[in-house]
Parts: sequence; C-alpha cells; structure tokens
Amino acid sequence: MSAHKSATDPLSASSLTGPALIHDIDTCTVPPGQCAFWWLGQHSFVVKLGNTVIYLDPYLSPDASRRVPPLLRPQEVTNATAIFGTHDHGDHIDRPIWPALAAASPQAVFVVPELLRASLIRDLALPRERVIGVDPRFPAVAAGIQIAAVPAAHELLDPDPATGLYPCLGYILTIDGFTIYHAGDTCIYEGMQALLRQWRIDLAFLPINGRDAQRLAANCIGNMTYQEAVDLAGALRPGMVVPTHFEMFASNSENPQLFADYLHVKYPGLRCLIPVHGQRTIVASDKQ
Repeated sequence: MSAHKSATDPLSASSLTGPALIHDIDTCTVPPGQCAFWWLGQHSFVVKLGNTVIYLDPYLSPDASRRVPPLLRPQEVTNATAIFGTHDHGDHIDRPIWPALAAASPQAVFVVPELLRASLIRDLALPRERVIGVDPRFPAVAAGIQIAAVPAAHELLDPDPATGLYPCLGYILTIDGFTIYHAGDTCIYEGMQALLRQWRIDLAFLPINGRDAQRLAANCIGNMTYQEAVDLAGALRPGMVVPTHFEMFASNSENPQLFADYLHVKYPGLRCLIPVHGQRTIVASDKQ
C-alpha cells in the first residue's frame, strides 16, 4: 500500500483508536533524547517526551464532512499533560470538546494564543489558572515544557490592531533538549526562516494543503503548498519533517507523496515521514 493511500484511507489496518490508542500512549517508554508521536488526523498530534503527554490541535468532534473519523472520544483523553490550540478554527481549537478534555484530564493545562485566552475561558467555562496565553512576545514554561510562539500567516499575518497580539501561532516546544515545531496553519512570510533558525528543531510538523482562489472565496483559508513546505524544511534542516493537514476534507487535500518525493530530490538526506493515523513513531534527536 502506498504512503499516500494509507494516509487517505479512513483508517489503515495499523491504526489504533480509542482505549487501545490511549494504552499505547500510556505504556510507551520514551528515553531522554527521544520523542514518540501519534497522528490523530488533520494537524492533530499526540506527542510524548519522558512522561509528558502533549495534545497538539486535537480535533475530535464528529462531522459528516470528515474523511477520517475521530480516533478518540474526548472523555477517553485521561492522560494529557498539556493541550495546545494554535488558532480558533474548529479543526484546531475544537471548542465543543475542550470542556470534556478538561474534565477527563484534570491535571492538564491549555496553551493558546494570548489574544484568545479570555474568550476561551469565558465561553468554555475553563478554569482561568489552567489556561496559559502565549505570543511571540510572551514565551512560557508550563508542565516542564519550554514554550515559544511564532507568528503564523493564515493566509496573512494579521496581528490585532489594538494589542499587536497574533490570533494564529506556531509553537516551538522543548523538553530536555528535544525541540518540536508545530507550525499551526501558515503560509511563508518574510523573515520566517530567519526567525525559526533560532532553534535546532528535532521534529517539524508542516501543513501542505496549499491554497487557491476557489477555496479562499469559500472561506477556506489556506496554507503552504507542498513545494513551499519542502523549501521551509530545507531551510530549517530539522531532524525529521512530517507533512500534515492533507487528508481530512475532500475539498482541501493534497498528496503527501508529492511532498516526500520533492524533498528527497531537492534536499537529499533530510528525513521525512508520511504519518499514518493512530500509529506510533519514535524520533531520536541527532543533537550532539
């Protein structure tokens, strides 16, 4: 089965879901200098470093337009240390499920753009002390995670005129020297590569679904093309790059094999993995 087919089928034979997926996360041992991750679909990942379990943009609400059903019910997420949302779109900050996540993982903190913090606390009745707002100007440390935010251009950079705060972010997360970049939804913008080169990134999650006039006219706001994502990976040289955000909706998809093939030809030696839903992947840092 080709990588593209396995990634766009509803679920492959190797996909774990529900309690089996939670059990795999809970029992996975992650030594120092390594990271485990599981793809939940779209831009949603579970990442484990040591005993820290991070949910990135968990999108678990059922929807008839989904091509991949939710791998977990929110009440099954009992193991979260931190839950991150990059921006206030339903497939990234999945508002209907966040109160259930808060109840299922009472130890978890929520990390969101500072611009959205007050509204999320108010609208979702989340405990104020459990919601941490970040911005490029306001890094944070929470649950042992060093958190830096970088602007995301979805499709444009649009800081709030009154505060200068960004509504869309990417996150740089570091635990015990292992560094992850979750780009959120973004296009390339001036200075992006120089900004991100501040970090030696071990694992990068990059959206590749692209954008066009038809989608934008329908209020489907776009991301990097697969070619642009390849060039960003080539500029940053992460230990491993993972293409994302390509399979969930029929009208907003891309073939990840095009990304992998172009990366292989243009930047030979860069490691790339096309993820499979609900399948564990281990990544080791190559930092000396």
